[in-house]
Amino acid sequence: MQKIGSMNPIKDSKAMIFAAGLGTRLKPFTDHHPKALAQVNGQSLLQRNLNYLHAFGISDFVINVHHFADQIMDELKRLSNDQWKFEISHEIDGPYETGGGLAFASEKLRGNDQPFIVMNVDILTNLDLTGMFDYHQKINPLVTLAVTDRKSSRQFLFDEEMKLVGWRNNSTGEEKWVNGVVESVNPFSFSGIHIIHPHIFKYLPASGTFSIVDVYLKIAKDELVIAYDHTGDLVLDVGKPEALAKAEELFK
Repeated sequence: MQKIGSMNPIKDSKAMIFAAGLGTRLKPFTDHHPKALAQVNGQSLLQRNLNYLHAFGISDFVINVHHFADQIMDELKRLSNDQWKFEISHEIDGPYETGGGLAFASEKLRGNDQPFIVMNVDILTNLDLTGMFDYHQKINPLVTLAVTDRKSSRQFLFDEEMKLVGWRNNSTGEEKWVNGVVESVNPFSFSGIHIIHPHIFKYLPASGTFSIVDVYLKIAKDELVIAYDHTGDLVLDVGKPEALAKAEELFK
């Protein structure tokens, strides 16, 4: 298993940041701006997550954009430096949701056999991404999902080996299963960070608007989709105005 502080394979990986969403929960801010530019202590969510990813050695980024795309591209110009490379996946007719957005950006991510990282722009965390990457490389699944044991409206369901077996909406009671109902499951809340092998693209439609959740539930019949439990770390979904205030307390 790769040790933190030794050779760092994660630095050769690309990272995609999902920033195309409409951000309806952050209204009225998102009536005039993309949620990626919401500020936490003087820095946009986009800037904070670029800095977060770069702290682990990542410098090659794909950013999907749609809602006020021009403002995000202006922000990337402002943040541009000699260390960072940006590629824009402009969903002009989107947004295509998480699955469709990933498929639309596939040509920018499928270049080699190196796993890539995907992150929601409205998630702030102190997760040790190198540790998660080491875990992914040791087990070699198609997908590793960062999760914690916390309450949320929707949760992934895993078996005793932390393999994905289902999904549940705790508000409505809706459930979706990989291979039929499993009686004994471990529910975990998704942290908005995935590590994905490029082989996933053979399972994705070439285009369309769809959720990555449904993709994972489908491919988990044949491929390994596992959880990386980082319970105890800070994880904050900064999707609502009150969460921005909390983020200013937690993320200085």
